[in-house]
Amino acid sequence: MPTIIEVKLKFIFPDGWSVSKYDEWIYYRKQFINICGGAKAIDVLGIEKKECCWLLEVKDYRQHRRTKTLHLADEVAMKIRDTVAGLVGAQFYSTDDTERQAARQAVRAKNIRVVLHLEQPAKHSTLFPRAINPSVVLQRLKQLIKAVDPHPKVVRMGQMANIPWRVESPGSPDDKLPA
Repeated sequence: MPTIIEVKLKFIFPDGWSVSKYDEWIYYRKQFINICGGAKAIDVLGIEKKECCWLLEVKDYRQHRRTKTLHLADEVAMKIRDTVAGLVGAQFYSTDDTERQAARQAVRAKNIRVVLHLEQPAKHSTLFPRAINPSVVLQRLKQLIKAVDPHPKVVRMGQMANIPWRVESPGSPDDKLPA
């Protein structure tokens, strides 16, 4: 089973998937990042049996609160836009064969799905309230990226909304999902 560690979360994908950390691709880091004054990237690219391209952004605010003033949905939407553009370029110009092939599979997939994995403190208080309302982020995200995915998801451990992979938080048995 392909596995990706992002932040302090372990993403376990089904067998047969092609997954990679898109924001660590050579093409993104060396060629695409400075296009048009600076491009953003999603965290994880998953290709499900060449049928569906999953764009996964991971935000974990359990240890540190969000400090950016930009609305979270706006940030994610920009990353989606730039990643889709980057995949189109990577299929032609990446110097890495694996990246070039993954970009081709992603671009030729029959469907694109967007998932924001958003973790916040389990227990919040008046001093440290849950600063981000997932339903507000989801509503705004739907408006911003409807041309790419009209049904994006905002999920967290324990509330995965039929997402086809599992997420665990290594070293924290309370945060693990049932297999």
